[in-house]
Amino acid sequence: MFFRRKKGRDAGADAGGAEKPAEDGPEAAGADSEASGDRTTQFLTGDSQTDRRTIQVLLEAIARVSESQDDIATQLRVIVDHSIEITGAERGLLLVESGGELLEVRVARSKEGDDLPVDQRFSTSIVKKVATELEPVRATVNSEAEALDLGQSVFDLKLRAVMCVPLTMNEKEDGSETATGVLYVDSRVATRQFSRRDLHVFAALARQISVTLENARLYHDSIEKARLHQEIELASEIQRNMMPKVPDGLTSFELYGWYRAADQTSGDFYDFQRTRDGRLALVVGDATGHGVGPALITATAQAGLRAYLRTQIDPGELVTLVNEDLCERIEDGRFLTLFIAILSDTGEVAYVNAGHCDPLVYRKSTGEFEELSGRNPALGMIESMEYTAGDPLVLEPGDVLIAFSDGIVEARDADKPDELFGIEGLKKAFLANVEKPTAELTNSVVEEALKLAKGQREDDITVVVARRV
Repeated sequence: MFFRRKKGRDAGADAGGAEKPAEDGPEAAGADSEASGDRTTQFLTGDSQTDRRTIQVLLEAIARVSESQDDIATQLRVIVDHSIEITGAERGLLLVESGGELLEVRVARSKEGDDLPVDQRFSTSIVKKVATELEPVRATVNSEAEALDLGQSVFDLKLRAVMCVPLTMNEKEDGSETATGVLYVDSRVATRQFSRRDLHVFAALARQISVTLENARLYHDSIEKARLHQEIELASEIQRNMMPKVPDGLTSFELYGWYRAADQTSGDFYDFQRTRDGRLALVVGDATGHGVGPALITATAQAGLRAYLRTQIDPGELVTLVNEDLCERIEDGRFLTLFIAILSDTGEVAYVNAGHCDPLVYRKSTGEFEELSGRNPALGMIESMEYTAGDPLVLEPGDVLIAFSDGIVEARDADKPDELFGIEGLKKAFLANVEKPTAELTNSVVEEALKLAKGQREDDITVVVARRV
């Protein structure tokens, strides 16, 4: 919306009158390009009635811009409409940064309040001068020669008056400033000559609007951050809910899983699920990085695993299918390490280690550990890869399988950053708590790692323990 100027009003008393006020003198009528010497407000005349109307026009314009801050597109149109109104111009443009040193037309409006195509021609030389020197400029054209001096576009468009002022300015590292945008108005009407006072009013409006725009930007940034935070919290809650509970009715194994994300969302996951033939599948996965991207990868992998576990028996074939799915979707440079073990009530374990941390098997009879080395690459790296199961394995009563992500072994000593919890730290903590029930055992091992790091986590941590009973 914009305000139309009332007919019969004293143009000299208006902030954007159609006639040149007498106090400007003859220089304003020449074909010059004039930069304002300072940035202080210079539009006050000393006449209380004139100044009151000028300030009222400025305040109304600023208020209208502020009222539209919920809609940036509307806000920008309001800015241009008021620029046209207070200057009495025929056309107004708002140009903003488009990358590098370029400014592009974001809004183009007519004095009738209509949108104009953004590919409008205008005086690029004046816009460039304002954006470079950061000073308001006005130009009045009285002849074809003067038009050509100001630029080919001024001549071609038959412009008689042009004004342009900078908007908000960014400070560079070297202390210099650059304009983030400019307001531009022009007219082809022969009687329309922008005065020096018009320029100062226009510049004053631009400075106040710059503050309003910056406040609106900060407001929208805060709203966007709050929205993103809420969405990430929701994603984090969904991911936590996807971590499984221990299946009911287990008679041969005690299971427990511990998981915590370094960020709000995690690249780690674990899962327990029954297979088609009634065995129990135990899964631990770790996508590169942590945050929303890896969380999406793990969600895809977990969904694929759950689907294929209902139809596939061989773990190698199962992981091969999941890898094919991921290779079609995953970005270059990302991958997922995975360990899957399928446990039988007899203690037999069929497993595949796809680039994951080597799980440990604790043998109760000897008090020693075995490492289940991986012979397959991580998922998402080689589309045609056929995954194979590891060497046959049997867990005797009291034996424990410990699968984990690298977040726990890479837990770092808070006082000695070069010292990690490591595999040896994990084994030591396990042996110190081996007689405890599975849940207490797992929690105690994790507590030792977090104690070393004084609670700090650089990576997601997942630990899954299965003890044959």
